[in-house]
Amino acid sequence: MKSYSFFAMLSRMKYINRWGLMNSTRQENLSEHSLETAIIAHALAVIGNKRLGKSIDADRVAVMAVFHDCSEIITGDMPTPIKYYNHQINSVYKEIENAAADKLLNRLPDDLREEYSALLSHDDKNAELYKYVKAADKLSALIKCTEELKMGNGEFKTAKQSILQAIRGLELEEAEIFMDEFFPAYSLTLDEQ
Repeated sequence: MKSYSFFAMLSRMKYINRWGLMNSTRQENLSEHSLETAIIAHALAVIGNKRLGKSIDADRVAVMAVFHDCSEIITGDMPTPIKYYNHQINSVYKEIENAAADKLLNRLPDDLREEYSALLSHDDKNAELYKYVKAADKLSALIKCTEELKMGNGEFKTAKQSILQAIRGLELEEAEIFMDEFFPAYSLTLDEQ
């Protein structure tokens, strides 16, 4: 029987550190980020369903969020200022991400590949759901900035402002609700919570 390394590769997410250009008080790895993003993406979908009368598959959104950065196992975490420096760099990086996703998918047996391909690609057919993942990804980054600033690390001040602006630019009401009702607690101490 043939052996496949897809899941073993995914387990390496814990070795990929984020925020490589920033001096962090605490390292954050890709595995932690993916879990937090999945939790928030699920919450955003639930908010959309319960508060805004939408019919979003919250479970699917959460699973998409778990897998949203898997290509970084191969590429590493490209810092946002570099990734989005200009259209050409962003376009080439998307090609690199797609090639990395294909490389991961080739580590699966044929009968499972299609299922995971839909999770690793950010194609148009999932665009409606992916906007929740994108918002959750930004909210997770905002939480990281808030935690670092709370620890006295001013290095994250500008990043926090940029991320706040990006979240508002998404124009996703569910993200605004999360910001109003849940985000303030991230600035509190454990005793205050």
